[in-house]
Amino acid sequence: MSEPGFQRVALGEIAYLEMGQSPDSRYVLDDPFVGYPFLQGNAEFGAVFPEPEFGCTKPAKLCKAGDVLISVRAPVGAVNLADRDYCIGRGLAAIRAPNIKPSLMGELVARQSSDLRRVAQGTTFEAINKKDLQSLVLNLPPNDDLPVVAQILDTLDTAIAQTQAIIAKLKAVKQGLLHDLLTRGIDANGELRPPQSEAPQLYKPSELGWIPKEWDSKQLAGLLGDFDPAMRSGPFGSALLKQELVEDGLPLLGIDNVHTERFIADYTRFVTSRKFAQLVRYAVRPDDLMITIMGTVGRCCLVPENIGQALSSKHTWTISINQDAYSPYLAMLQVNYSPWVLGHFARDQQGGTMAAIRSETLRSTRLPVPPREEQRLMEKVLRELSKRIDSEADSLAKRQLEKAGLMDDLLTGRVHVTPLLAGVRQEKECA
Repeated sequence: MSEPGFQRVALGEIAYLEMGQSPDSRYVLDDPFVGYPFLQGNAEFGAVFPEPEFGCTKPAKLCKAGDVLISVRAPVGAVNLADRDYCIGRGLAAIRAPNIKPSLMGELVARQSSDLRRVAQGTTFEAINKKDLQSLVLNLPPNDDLPVVAQILDTLDTAIAQTQAIIAKLKAVKQGLLHDLLTRGIDANGELRPPQSEAPQLYKPSELGWIPKEWDSKQLAGLLGDFDPAMRSGPFGSALLKQELVEDGLPLLGIDNVHTERFIADYTRFVTSRKFAQLVRYAVRPDDLMITIMGTVGRCCLVPENIGQALSSKHTWTISINQDAYSPYLAMLQVNYSPWVLGHFARDQQGGTMAAIRSETLRSTRLPVPPREEQRLMEKVLRELSKRIDSEADSLAKRQLEKAGLMDDLLTGRVHVTPLLAGVRQEKECA
């Protein structure tokens, strides 16, 4: 049942629907700035607005700026807002509701997208048609509440968009800083060294090319810790059989735990304490480097301090660095981003597809080695920037949760708009 004042309305009763149609391929170009930007389906959807890759000089169907775009082919139900006129292909439909703001209309439709997916699953190609869209039932707030709910939604979306923009800017800054720090480092004044082209007297030739004079270069084999073994892959073959995994025990880590710069503590495979003792040579240690050698090859992260007892799997290499000589954090960044390391991995794959990163490849990987104090300064700068990005990402997640919760309350009637507005007015008067 709807809350008092709410009404259940079919989408076709309050909105005009325009189903997409694919244009003649002769008029589709690899340039979204020629003709009308062309959207075939939700592959070009962004966080809020589409991100077109193609243009069309003779569109078959157009949506208008302000329309709600919805995917009508697998996956059904994804929603974006049209920030301009688009040529839309048969994978999309446009929803135009003259009396409801597009952002609110998109939210109302997105909330019912699960109903559309259930309809689509009963079809051969997992798709919905115009009749399916027209009959989609929305839970519509009272007419007087619609503008206020839309205003609240826009305010939340603005805060989310601003946070996303901050994160994007910080990530761009970090990407540029990573390249500069990993190739030029920090001088005695705590400043980035000028590039070699501007200050050749500060650099020297090496096996890696030009590096700062204070730096050395060493193979990874020369930077390993005293552990035995300091570089290892997980148990292979009969050392660990599938039937030896248990539902609860000590984690067996794999490629799903290793992301670029991030260790994800989402454990799905476990071994008994007895099996762990038998395979303890494959145990990971805090600040070990973990590198994926299957699937997406070359992702690298650090094992966290609170790891406890855990084994690495055969799909990863685990490396213990001599921390007196080299920062594990910088080594992790070098593996992920250094042009020297990435080039070394790529050359090793020439002549065929390498299914895994071999131990010889890793041992011979050459890293630039700044003085240890300079490494600490480089690490401090990069960690502080990463911390800022993580903080903004946490704020973004919090705002998105707040939006989801508040919209759920307002669009179901659990929270009414009138007392909410009274509270906002009171806050403004007291400010």
